[in-house]
Amino acid sequence: MIAARFLPRFRFASLRLRIAALYASLFAGVLALVVSLAGSGLAQFAEASAGRDLAANARVFDEILAARGRQMGDQAAVLARDFGFREAVATADTPTIASALESLESRVRSDTAFVLTLDGEVLAAAGKAPLGDPQALWSRLDAGQLRGIIGSGDTLALAAAAPIEAPDRIGWLVIAQPLDRAELDRLVELAAIPLDARVTEAARLPAWLRAAKPGAVVERESRERFLYHVSDLPVLQEGIAPRLVLRHSLTTSLAAYSALNWLLVGLAAGGIVLVLGLSWRVARSVTTPLQRLDEATRLIGAGRKVTLAIETGDEIGRLAESFNHMVDALDERERQIIHVGLHDELTGLPNRKLFSEQIATILARRRDGEQVMVAYIDLDDFKMVNDTLGHPAGDALLRTVAEHLREDLPDALVARLGGDEFAVLIGGIDEKQSLGSIADDLQRSFARPIAVNGQNAACSASVGIAMAPADGTDAVTLMKNADLALYRAKREGKATYHFFEPGLDESARRRRQLEIELRAAIRDGGFELVFQPLYSVAGRCMTGFEALIRWNHPTRGLIAPAEFIPLAEETGLIVPIGEWVIREACHQASTWPADVSVAVNVSPKQFAASGLSATILQALSTSGLAPERLELEITESIFIADIDATLATLHGLRNLGVRIALDDFGTGYSSLSYLRSFPFDKVKIDRSFVEDLGTSTHGHAMIRAITTLADALGMETLAEGVEDIAQFEVLEREGCRHIQGFLFSKPVPADKVQALLGEGAVQQRRLKIGS
Repeated sequence: MIAARFLPRFRFASLRLRIAALYASLFAGVLALVVSLAGSGLAQFAEASAGRDLAANARVFDEILAARGRQMGDQAAVLARDFGFREAVATADTPTIASALESLESRVRSDTAFVLTLDGEVLAAAGKAPLGDPQALWSRLDAGQLRGIIGSGDTLALAAAAPIEAPDRIGWLVIAQPLDRAELDRLVELAAIPLDARVTEAARLPAWLRAAKPGAVVERESRERFLYHVSDLPVLQEGIAPRLVLRHSLTTSLAAYSALNWLLVGLAAGGIVLVLGLSWRVARSVTTPLQRLDEATRLIGAGRKVTLAIETGDEIGRLAESFNHMVDALDERERQIIHVGLHDELTGLPNRKLFSEQIATILARRRDGEQVMVAYIDLDDFKMVNDTLGHPAGDALLRTVAEHLREDLPDALVARLGGDEFAVLIGGIDEKQSLGSIADDLQRSFARPIAVNGQNAACSASVGIAMAPADGTDAVTLMKNADLALYRAKREGKATYHFFEPGLDESARRRRQLEIELRAAIRDGGFELVFQPLYSVAGRCMTGFEALIRWNHPTRGLIAPAEFIPLAEETGLIVPIGEWVIREACHQASTWPADVSVAVNVSPKQFAASGLSATILQALSTSGLAPERLELEITESIFIADIDATLATLHGLRNLGVRIALDDFGTGYSSLSYLRSFPFDKVKIDRSFVEDLGTSTHGHAMIRAITTLADALGMETLAEGVEDIAQFEVLEREGCRHIQGFLFSKPVPADKVQALLGEGAVQQRRLKIGS
């Protein structure tokens, strides 16, 4: 079944053969239809013609018999009017009558003649007897019928009668001619078509022929096909029903047209052969250019350059011309695609793919004693340029940096890897050449002033460097090690470079492992909260707690927040962690007294993420905590991005009813402007100012300035990191309202908060601090 299904596909795999076969099949079908219709028409015409000829010959036969009867009647009338004959009949002169009858038979070539007297006597020539029963003629003769068929048995004859009058009628003269085979054959010779004629009694005919309508043509088939025509004949004798039956062979008539049919078949076959040849030529004229086009397409698929020759000006020639244009357009498009696929659209520099390929090429050409440098470059604080000056300014900065790198490093391959990351590939470095001087030259490229939109934009970069063959002998390893060195350079500070060290790989492995475990901790609930009390200086009591996260690792034990929080910030995991902290802090605070609040730190990435307000609303609704008991601590870094959007988010949070505190106040560049932009509920003085209280007199002035400014703006102040009574006394004297630090309590687990809030603990704290 499968082979049969696919056989046509292989049999007519050639388009040329399919076209030729299609044309030939269509023409053959049309010719077959024409020949069939013509043959059928010829057959119908032959049959109709034979029927018409048979009917016409039947009429001729009838007319011949009628004419013969009139001729015989005329001859009989001549004799019947002869005086001598009438006298002989009147006197019963038998010899004279017999002689006269013999003479009449001779003249009319008749076999029988006789006289029928009124007495019923029959007078005939010597030795001859009349046909049939002469007495059966009376009724017809008396009725005035003078011609018709008479006879008996198998013998039927055409008879004519004439009255004998002297002067009254004394009898009838009857002359008869037998319609035997010889007579009918003579009649058949007069026919225009081959016939078989016979006259017979109707009773002797087969039933199907007796049922035929007189004058109709009937077809009958036995060994061959015949046409029959039956005619009623006039009778002169009672008791008989003669019929003239004509038979014509239809098979013989149709055979005359078979030669014409074969001629039509021969013409059709010749036409098919001719059309097949013409179809083959037409198909070849169409498929030959298509074959060239097909071959050209395969060659193009193989990567070869192909041009079709334009030989005609018709559609095929225009197709070849269009194909050539298409090939040229594809070549140009391919060059563009290759260029776009291997180059950065913004700067025109090679991209990561081309850079990686070039590393492999240079490494393959590296000779002994030569080194290859791969440097990864990341612009410092590029996001600030985008946020403050806009993305078009950031794009202009990137283009300028790319131009400077190409100008300062003409022998190096400079690439842009994406965002604010660039890469530099330098080959052929002598192993004795100073690598530090090359790195310094690279850094100096970023020291050049850059003007963006008429403003000077400071631009520095962190650089990670890997050297081949010391740090790797393939592109993947070198690029990975350069990235690790860049990560270390960024951690060490801005505007610096760092060469790869083997330990960096292990550090990156640990960092990746820590990220995996951090994700597992988020999934499995591996974090917990501890709470550090917030102390009111004026009220000498605890008014709230700050929620701090802890991670009890199943194998490593307690992991400090300073180790995993930066990683969570980098990977974006700080968002789900921060959401959990808000929910858990609200849940715990809902079990505390109604006048005790909880403070939660919100990271810049979590603040910028969508859904912060929804998270807070859900946490408050689920826990039942009053909004004014929740305090959100944010840092100045949230203002670095879109200030308007930041302020809109802060006002939205304020509308929820929660309190907003500015954390680490005084460590940024624009702290005072932020205080003026948004009415914070509380300002948290950074621990660095508290630490200076014991070593510098300037610390007192800074604390005083901050508290005075906060009081003027209607904001509370809180100093964090208070560890001894001397710091507390200074803060109290300078007007700080709230204190937080180890002086009062270290962070405690959630189940210890109630005990810390107990009356005994409060009294103990009062005694310890004094008044």
